Amino acid sequence: MATTTPAGVRASHAKHGGAPTEGPAMSHRQIMEALSGLLLGMFVAILSSTIVSNALPRIVSDLGGGQSAYTWVVTATLLSMTATTPLWGKLADLFSKKLLVQIALTIFVFGSVVAGLSQSAGMLIACRVVQGIGVGGLAALAQIIMAAMISPRERGRYSGYLGATFAVATVGGPLLGGVITDTSWLGWRWCFYVGVPFAVIALIVLQKTLKLPVVKREGVKVDWAGAFFISAAVCLLLLWVTFAGDKYDWMSWQTTVMVAGSVLLGLVFVFTESKATEPIIPLRLFRNRTITLSALASLFVGVAMFAGTVFFSQYFQLARGESPTMSGVMTIPMIGGLFVSSTVSGLVITKTGRWKAWLVAGGALVTGGLGLLSTIRYDTEYWHVAIFMVLMGLGIGMMMQNLVLCTQNQVDPADLGAASSIVTFFRSLGGAMGVSALGALLGNRVTEYVKDGLAELGPKAAGMGHGGTGGGAIPNISELPQPFRGVMEGAYGHGVADIFLFAAPAAFVAFLLTLFIKEVPLKTKAIDANEAESETPAEAPLATVAAGAPEATAPADAGALLTKDTATAQLAAVDPAPTAPGIPVRGVVRGAEGVPVVRATVTLISLAGRQLGRGVAQADGGYALDAPGAGSYVLIASADGFQPQASTVVVGESPVSYDIQLSGTSGLTGVVRGAETALPVGGAMVVVTDVRGDVLATGLSDEQGEFAFGELVPGPVTVAVNAEGHRPMALPVEVGHQGLTRIEVALLAGAQVTGTVRAEGQPLAAARVTLVDGAGNVVATSTTGSDGAYAFGDLDSGEYTVIATGYPPVATGLTVSGRGTEGHDIELAHPDE
Repeated sequence: MATTTPAGVRASHAKHGGAPTEGPAMSHRQIMEALSGLLLGMFVAILSSTIVSNALPRIVSDLGGGQSAYTWVVTATLLSMTATTPLWGKLADLFSKKLLVQIALTIFVFGSVVAGLSQSAGMLIACRVVQGIGVGGLAALAQIIMAAMISPRERGRYSGYLGATFAVATVGGPLLGGVITDTSWLGWRWCFYVGVPFAVIALIVLQKTLKLPVVKREGVKVDWAGAFFISAAVCLLLLWVTFAGDKYDWMSWQTTVMVAGSVLLGLVFVFTESKATEPIIPLRLFRNRTITLSALASLFVGVAMFAGTVFFSQYFQLARGESPTMSGVMTIPMIGGLFVSSTVSGLVITKTGRWKAWLVAGGALVTGGLGLLSTIRYDTEYWHVAIFMVLMGLGIGMMMQNLVLCTQNQVDPADLGAASSIVTFFRSLGGAMGVSALGALLGNRVTEYVKDGLAELGPKAAGMGHGGTGGGAIPNISELPQPFRGVMEGAYGHGVADIFLFAAPAAFVAFLLTLFIKEVPLKTKAIDANEAESETPAEAPLATVAAGAPEATAPADAGALLTKDTATAQLAAVDPAPTAPGIPVRGVVRGAEGVPVVRATVTLISLAGRQLGRGVAQADGGYALDAPGAGSYVLIASADGFQPQASTVVVGESPVSYDIQLSGTSGLTGVVRGAETALPVGGAMVVVTDVRGDVLATGLSDEQGEFAFGELVPGPVTVAVNAEGHRPMALPVEVGHQGLTRIEVALLAGAQVTGTVRAEGQPLAAARVTLVDGAGNVVATSTTGSDGAYAFGDLDSGEYTVIATGYPPVATGLTVSGRGTEGHDIELAHPDE
């Protein structure tokens, strides 16, 4: 075990907008442990959102709301989610992602609890706004956190897990909500309370399992103005869509004012973003065609997805007369399709790196599914409806996560949060607009169909107006007498079908947009840009110097890089000509915690690589050089035990004061022992790798098990140890900033079993050998080569059974102890022998 402070992922400091340095590559098990709390949080959020879907008709009816209130209970969450998603994404680029996801989950739980206490539709809608703020954070941060840990190539696999979580919570929510609503001693208010215990568990799991780098960037301001203007523009647009055709005509002065106001606010938002140092939505990202097309496709997918799912509860309860519980059961085909397609597509994309075919196929399936759903009526055979829902669910599963995936594959790490939230933002915006507009349309269509149905019943029935809907209120179908119940069911069946008819063109537009997205194979590393920053080609420091950056970190051989012929050829034009020699450059060289670095060497060179001055730091760390004249120069500082540093210095007519901060190098020592015997293990191979997997040092332990490495850069490293007769081991270690960091590695014994499988005295190739432990568990399998040999390693001591097949199987017992057994040969024979 390491005797140093347990190593996690070290916080990094990104200067001047640089990207953070991510941790080492994570195994599947580590990723799943880190994602466990995140997936649980997402499950709680989605469950608490969907659990009310089948209860909404009864909730709105109990609170005295109408179709407009029903729509806004859904739209309010989507609206606040839409408005805050980009803000969460930007905050994730600046602050701790772990803390942000915990805050988002807490906000969501608070909104859920208060929503359960609602006494009116207005109060419920307000609480749903608070819920939406939390959901926006969870939706954006889930994608961002996955991108921070997992390469785009592997991300498809884990996006499938996210899609599966979404599917399970989506299908479980309506079912649970229906059961709670139909249970008299619980009631619909418990739909909001039931997720609270799960949320508390999620917070605890997140605290223990989610470990991510914290990016600390000085002097950064959150773009609150941008968040305000985009929220105001979206809210005004949705208010217009909701009330147009109901409170006022589509062509009216109210429409003119609200649309013009929304457009004006949008223009102000664009202007604000163009001036902001840290815009909530970086407009430059839209120069990338893939990001622009993915965002627009997500807008129309949101219209189709939310409009196609929100109104299913009204169809099954109001058009088919089902209970809330059965309403949830009947939506399982759609959720099953989403579950299967999101999981399968994620796994296939991980293997192939190709994703466009899934987007195109998903767009076609959503369009076809919605088109077929537009033909349903209240008396349509359920198996027809189920097939249509499956097609729609398959398409949504193929598009929803993969649009985010292809966007993340196109951006730099510093923009990962903003780019991910852009796609989520447009999807939520499309959903909010779709639900709002189509909800208003549904209310109008149902009213018209009710009037037509009552007219067919005769003058007396037509005089009832809305047929018991109370001027547009959500009716209680079970309390309506026949034939009015039939009229109402027919009106809602036909009205919801019209919703799907109007949503289908939006899905078709999304399908067309995916055709023009250029497929770029997924990257195989989580943060390729980080490596670009860490590598040391000559062009990197030269570009920084030529740009006149205030500070640029150079590699250890920066002096060599800057004196290459390519550097001279590229920068001869900007090499300053000496005009007024003798301009002083003074400063102090410091190390960790501000301690002066004595005897540090400071060299001043021109941009073309000529040495112009050299000095040595004194006892107080001070140095002094003279620049030949005004211009830009490179200042290189180095000292034993420290990382060299190169910085750009701009010299004017006055003396320049420039202090230098050096990062120290440290050492790593340790001892390798046997875990069972505590005896030293000599000859063990010890390998030290950095956060990118590059080997920093290798060596063998001596007879006393000791090893030592010097001149290591402080920070997180991975130490891997391998010794004969023992199991390999790797452990994370945080190398301290000063002195030697000492660790102790305890290797578990790993016995080996080797042998040869023979038949008729000759080695048998392609025989399958299986090793089974004393409990009957298969430990390992092996296939013999041409020499008939097999081998098993890293085994615990104990009783085993070796089974060889190829001829009739033969099983032999085996006792493993110490370093194992050699020559455990197996003879196979024909049955007649």
